[in-house]
Amino acid sequence: MNHKHHTGCCGCSTHGIDRRTFFAAIGGSAAGASLLSGCATTGATDVAAAPRVKPVRATKTLIVQPVLSCSIAERQEMTSWRGWGGLHSMEDINAEMGKIGEELNAMKAKAEFPMELRPLVKSMEEGDAKPLVEGDADVMLIYGAAGQIEPLISGKRSNIVFVRHQTGPAYLWYEIVSPRLIRKTVDEFGQPGLLPEDVVVDDYGDLLWRLRALYGLKNTVGSKIVCIGGASGWGEGGQKAPQACRDIWKMDLKNFSYDELGRRIQSANNDPARVRRAVEDAAEYLNGAGVKLETGREYVERAFLLTQVFEDILAEEQTQAITVNNCMSTIMPMSKTTACLTLSLLNDSGALAFCESDFVVIPSGILLHHIAQTPVFLNDPTYPHHGKITLAHCTAPRRNNGKDLDEVLITTHFESDFGAAPKVAMKLGQKVTVIDPDFNNKRWIGFTGEVLDNPFLDICRSQVDVSIEGDWKLLAQDMVGFHWMMSYGDHLREFGYALRKTGIGWLNLTANQTIEA
Repeated sequence: MNHKHHTGCCGCSTHGIDRRTFFAAIGGSAAGASLLSGCATTGATDVAAAPRVKPVRATKTLIVQPVLSCSIAERQEMTSWRGWGGLHSMEDINAEMGKIGEELNAMKAKAEFPMELRPLVKSMEEGDAKPLVEGDADVMLIYGAAGQIEPLISGKRSNIVFVRHQTGPAYLWYEIVSPRLIRKTVDEFGQPGLLPEDVVVDDYGDLLWRLRALYGLKNTVGSKIVCIGGASGWGEGGQKAPQACRDIWKMDLKNFSYDELGRRIQSANNDPARVRRAVEDAAEYLNGAGVKLETGREYVERAFLLTQVFEDILAEEQTQAITVNNCMSTIMPMSKTTACLTLSLLNDSGALAFCESDFVVIPSGILLHHIAQTPVFLNDPTYPHHGKITLAHCTAPRRNNGKDLDEVLITTHFESDFGAAPKVAMKLGQKVTVIDPDFNNKRWIGFTGEVLDNPFLDICRSQVDVSIEGDWKLLAQDMVGFHWMMSYGDHLREFGYALRKTGIGWLNLTANQTIEA
């Protein structure tokens, strides 16, 4: 593990014995956990562990309706009677339908997200378009061979126009999709529901990443998130964030009071089966490869007990997203630990768990999670310098690539020097995506970088030095908001494409591309 030795407060000195002897005394038993928590769990070693709650991981499938826009021209003497394009007969059209079907099936096989491809249909006249436009598909995928495309497009859904160049046969709309459809024969954009980035030429890889972005957007807009202690936003600029989140992202922010949470924590503490399961889960975690402990074991056990409580709440509310407000003061006296490790565990399980209830940044985390199909890391940024920046927080996930667990040191939460917080050693050289949302939802910033180091400064425990691929001086000038979001992998093109659908502007620092709202 890439860090210097650093001793955090484990809380054991008050027991009058050293840490090693103390851990040996409690032995990882449920009786030991009851001693640590102060709850009445005598005889818990004879009680079966509580059953696990099945996590809610339901996602919405992206529904795609493919349609071939085409027509057959009739020969006329001594005049131009046909437009560009290689489909001249029903035989040509049927052959193209078969080709498209094979291509779509091959693309779907490569998709790592749930996608339903409706049967391919053809639209040869305006009447063919009406039932399609009135359907419930999320995406209208229009193959623009010929014919009229406008009747197929609705501003109420996403639309993609696919045209052929080198893959043949030639498509009419390869020539005129910009001047006639998007710009309506003038210089300004004039087609609701369609922008230049919604046009794909030949490449199914380009089509797939757009669909991935739209899948992420569908699973972000309208999502439900449990807000322990209520919804909030960082700083003066963040005070309007919860309402903006409801307005822009249509999210259901479900308030969950600390009074109710306190009752549930106390109930869990008084349940021998739950305590035993927490002790067993903590022992399994701490015995895992790449895990080192440098805080009191009791804090880890209590974090697993708190995880059970959060899992129950998520299951009851039928959602996978939760956030904790005032997590550095209110929750500690209730749980006798910190929420840091609990949130890390939930993120590793596939849920979305954020500290601080900052709805300036949380929408970016939900969107990035669904696009990347991996956990995300809500972090405090520092100041960009010499092409790099340090990002830190105490709730980092370990399963950052979606499969493997990064090495971790379990130590105390830095500011309180209490509880259990993960110091995750992120993979050196790993490509990452970083998102900086602004307070006013005018323009977000994104860039890619690489993990340079996992330092051990006296700051939030999970800390990573990341290179900035792009103009770091411009980043220092244009930084907005406060909290940032990070994930493994390069997801800038998908993220920017999805973000534009919300009306929020975008600065892709790595590509040196600015798109205004």
